[in-house]
Amino acid sequence: MLQPMDARLERVAAVHAALGEPVRLGIVEELVVSDRAPSELGRRFGVAGNLLAHHVDVLERVGWVERVVSSGDRRRRYVRLRRHTLRKLAVAAMRPQGGRALFVCTQNSARSQLAAALWRKRTGRDATSAGTHPADRVHPGALAAADRAGLDLTGTQPQPLRRDDVDVDVVVTVCDRAHEELDPPEHWWHWSVPDPVEVGTHRAFDATLAELDERITAIADQVPDHVELRPA
Repeated sequence: MLQPMDARLERVAAVHAALGEPVRLGIVEELVVSDRAPSELGRRFGVAGNLLAHHVDVLERVGWVERVVSSGDRRRRYVRLRRHTLRKLAVAAMRPQGGRALFVCTQNSARSQLAAALWRKRTGRDATSAGTHPADRVHPGALAAADRAGLDLTGTQPQPLRRDDVDVDVVVTVCDRAHEELDPPEHWWHWSVPDPVEVGTHRAFDATLAELDERITAIADQVPDHVELRPA
């Protein structure tokens, strides 16, 4: 029977084995900044669908990635990094990220507004937001969550996505519906974040803000002060 230390070493060895393959290491590095559909990962790393599925299966077994169902087209899946693994991750620590950012969702009433405010606070760089079908106002739940977190959304209004808006360093879709509607170029990032408006509770808005903050903080923490930020 394995002793506790032996079981722990087996788990650590399994992680090292999973990350010891270049494509899988590349997948993990990519997922640090963006959730991706399997087809996008396959194109990015030049591997067939069955081989890509094998690589994702290996990473999923060691607890580093998960597959989630799109909240837009329910037939689609996204692969995303399990965020707690970032504390153990060194592969992307010197990969420059950041700069001026644009966050896009459908209504520009919650997720993209919160993400832009967090980006400005955590990175010290400019950020804007827009919607593919903007609402009439920022959702009161988003305003309340921002206030609880010390973010200022005073005077913000949903804005339509315009062609000139994407002339920034980083464009992030934070909504599956917007991502699938726009079919963006592969250098854009995508974060598959559930819409708190559909739930409507304080807890849902706080959870969304916490997930966005975790993602943005992880990126900000990866970039040394002397590195000039630019898109991947």
